[in-house]
Amino acid sequence: MNPHRRRRVTTSLAAGTAATLALTLLTAAAASAEPVQHIPNGTFTSGTTGWWSTENAPISVVDGRLCAQVPGGTANAWDVSLGHNGVPLIDGAAYALSFRASASAEVSIRANVQLNEEPYTTALSRAVALTTEAQTFEYEFTAGMDSPNGTLTFQLGGSADPFTFCLDDVSLTSDDAVSPPDGPEQIQNGDFADGMTDWYSYGTTSAGVDDGRLCSAVPAGLSNPWDAGIGQNGVPLVAGSSYTFAFDASATPGATIRANVQLGAEPYTSFLSRDVVLTASSQRFEYTFTASADTTAGQVAFQLGGSAAAYTICLDNVSLVGGAEDPPYVPDTGPRVRVNQVGYLPAGPKNATVVTEATAALGWQLKNAAGDVVADGNSTPRGVDAASGQNVHSIDFGSFRTAGTGYTLVADGQTSHPFEISGTVYQQLRSDALQFFYIQRSGIEIDGDLVGEEYARPAGHVGVAPNRGDTDVPCRAASCDYRLDVRGGWYDAGDHGKYVVNGGIAVQQLMSTFERTKTAATAGHGAALADSTLRVPERGNKVPDILDEARWEIEFLMRMQVPAGRQFAGMAHHKMHDANWTGIPMQPEDDPEQRELHPVSTAATLNLAATTAQCARLFAPYDAAFAGRCLSVARTAYTAAKANPARIAQDLGGGGGGYGDNDVSDEFYWAAAELYLSTAEQAFLNDLTASPHHTGDVFAATGFGWGSTAALGRLDLATVPNLLPQADRQRVRQSVADAADRYLATLKAQAYGLPMPGNAGSYFWGANSNILNNVQVLATAYDLTGDVKYRDGALQGVDYIFGRNALNQSYVTGWGEKSSQNQHSRIFAHQADAGTPHPPAGSLAGGANAGLDDPYAKDLLEGCKPMFCYVDHIESYATNEVAINWNSALTWVSSFLADQGTGQQAAGVSCDATYTDYGSWQGNGGFTAQVTLTNTGTTVIDGWTARFAFLGGQRVREAWSVVATQEGATVSATNNSTNRRIQPGQTVYFGFNATTPGGPNPAPELITVNGSACR
Repeated sequence: MNPHRRRRVTTSLAAGTAATLALTLLTAAAASAEPVQHIPNGTFTSGTTGWWSTENAPISVVDGRLCAQVPGGTANAWDVSLGHNGVPLIDGAAYALSFRASASAEVSIRANVQLNEEPYTTALSRAVALTTEAQTFEYEFTAGMDSPNGTLTFQLGGSADPFTFCLDDVSLTSDDAVSPPDGPEQIQNGDFADGMTDWYSYGTTSAGVDDGRLCSAVPAGLSNPWDAGIGQNGVPLVAGSSYTFAFDASATPGATIRANVQLGAEPYTSFLSRDVVLTASSQRFEYTFTASADTTAGQVAFQLGGSAAAYTICLDNVSLVGGAEDPPYVPDTGPRVRVNQVGYLPAGPKNATVVTEATAALGWQLKNAAGDVVADGNSTPRGVDAASGQNVHSIDFGSFRTAGTGYTLVADGQTSHPFEISGTVYQQLRSDALQFFYIQRSGIEIDGDLVGEEYARPAGHVGVAPNRGDTDVPCRAASCDYRLDVRGGWYDAGDHGKYVVNGGIAVQQLMSTFERTKTAATAGHGAALADSTLRVPERGNKVPDILDEARWEIEFLMRMQVPAGRQFAGMAHHKMHDANWTGIPMQPEDDPEQRELHPVSTAATLNLAATTAQCARLFAPYDAAFAGRCLSVARTAYTAAKANPARIAQDLGGGGGGYGDNDVSDEFYWAAAELYLSTAEQAFLNDLTASPHHTGDVFAATGFGWGSTAALGRLDLATVPNLLPQADRQRVRQSVADAADRYLATLKAQAYGLPMPGNAGSYFWGANSNILNNVQVLATAYDLTGDVKYRDGALQGVDYIFGRNALNQSYVTGWGEKSSQNQHSRIFAHQADAGTPHPPAGSLAGGANAGLDDPYAKDLLEGCKPMFCYVDHIESYATNEVAINWNSALTWVSSFLADQGTGQQAAGVSCDATYTDYGSWQGNGGFTAQVTLTNTGTTVIDGWTARFAFLGGQRVREAWSVVATQEGATVSATNNSTNRRIQPGQTVYFGFNATTPGGPNPAPELITVNGSACR
């Protein structure tokens, strides 16, 4: 999975300070040898020899030219191609490509010189505008790779209409191989072959890669050079080393810019600063200098402000050569005994993994804090683990149940990191995982008195300069004719963007964390998630704090809905974010970029429908007006989505992630499920049961996520009381247990004990959240069945997250001896700027990603085994970012873990309970119900309180035979003096009249007596 390309985009907006440097402008061009021709039949005197074409474009030589009949209606440029293979590519060699070409109609094609094998890297890629008259096209470039398997390819597809393409006088020459400059290349993506990856822009009106160059429009009238810029941070420099800084640049009309190589944080010491005069013709500029200090946080900065006139600058082939080669990266994996560094429940499973060369069983010892041996045994050899490439053994010490701190496990001469055995080991994690969301809020001051002064900051993006949003936001590329107030919500991840599809799953998991307290026997009816359990400004308002937090995002999601009377009214904009990428660090209140709405999408609209439908039933007991508004928004969104069922998100670029999703059938199922649960209306039941997802397997081996949401609907249909036909409801619930059985089998097959397959494809961007989502399925199966094997699977499944992995790394900040500290974030950027904080405790890192989808990880970890494809560095956004949908998975799971206490199932009372609804009265405004309790145990129940929760806004008006109170949807019924004692086998009854706001009123499926669930 590659959720979206998050860019490594780092900058400082301050000007560099002058410093002593050695500077030389290099003006002499390097002498070149006689060029070598790589296209032997470029004039086609030998017909089509050496040339190929795709099957849909046969080629022939006509009047000395190679011509192809190009069909119309193809989607992509590469769908129709012709070319010449066997082009050697020489790293550092200069090439010249020329050809004459025409077409029977005015069209644009693309000329590429590239690898002829994966990953098909381009050395040159240029758009070519053809007319009916033959023209000569000439390009020069330098190859950045060594390969004998290159190809010259003309990509001709993408035209709506057919045309004839003709080609002649093709020449591709290179000079002899040249020696590379002395030292390594320090710039990432200097040829912009990977778009704007690794580059930032700020203060410009637009920025993007066009025809292989990074081009940016710079507004007129900026006061200082540093008021706008393009650059790259994280550039390492070595004191005393010489460097060559080079780039191609042009400006239309001409302009003077400042090119800097400097520190990327205070005091912004300058190693090189040059005013560069640009013209409309691209020129090559090269400078040498000597670095005067060591830094890993250097910065290449093109400062673009200060011009009286607006202009467009284009850059290409940016290079900084010199310094020392980085030593081979070897991660510090610590002791070879890998444990859950947080700890274990006394009565829960306890497993560890030992990395060893031994093939026979090893003895192990468990030691307490005093160093005394308290348990011992032998390991189980597991062979070579596929995901890590390590020979490993597993250790099971679950029979030891004594609580304590400072335990260590010793095997093969190695001592593990310390850990705890306790029934409260996860209690604070529930709070920490949730607290992340308040600190990630947009549009509100973050109060240091609540979360600590290091996280305090002014409100971001509330229309106060230098912010340009979020109270009056236009659409990007004039895709709409209105502006919206879209303040609030959560910043998505390491950037300041806000995305409906990612916000959707995140807020759903927070709401489901709370909704679980109404249906799960171990959840204590929500006491741990009640009002004033979190450090949020809304505490004390008689609403559970977790719902207050969810509401902050829901309000934003509703603001993203298109107003009535506008095109696509009722649909939701897919996302909103900066027009250009900003840098690291960048506090929200300092962001100077224009904020923009991106076009509506069916996926976003269904996310809005699903989450607001769930909101309607959960907020009904606390704020009936808001609940009604949620349901109204949900209905409108769902209707709009059905009217526009294939409005796929368009990626219009800019400073944010794409979040593309071409299959919205899963979102339709999820939205229909939530609307049915909250309304019980036949139309929604028809839609959800007609969906192939209703009977299909929605639980993939690699988990669910923002792009695959059918599992969210399935889990809620399984756990939330509803009116599905009994057989269908049972099938839905069984499907969760069946999926959990598969995850258990996977977990047992993995030597590191995680519910995820061991192949490279299972380690992808954000995979840690998918692992936790699989844990959620295991935990839900336990809630549904009470079978302890699922609870134990969930407990063991999180061991990987907290350090039982190849890297010995806890992926949750502040939890474990060695935890992630430097996640990719503009707000929590301590590694880039010590004046900013680390991520707060409870922040989940994305985790090992075999795709190596960012340059930092790719350079550092190339060839890594999947479980080793992670680095705790702020530049590695593809392995080490924070994100709301990752922390929402951690929130759900940590709440479940905390609810398990010691792991010992409490004896409690044994009881049966029956809930009978005797029907409605007063025009369906109320109903009468009775609860029957039977003591099925062998001892007297002497004093009791029964508890259950309504689905939504139902409220007890009066009760008999008990003293009844209600908090939110949860009713507590305590015995009176006449029925205090329930003898074994005895039955007691109590009843009540209740009001209802309308809508479904299914019988509660969880009734507890003195905290124990009745059957």
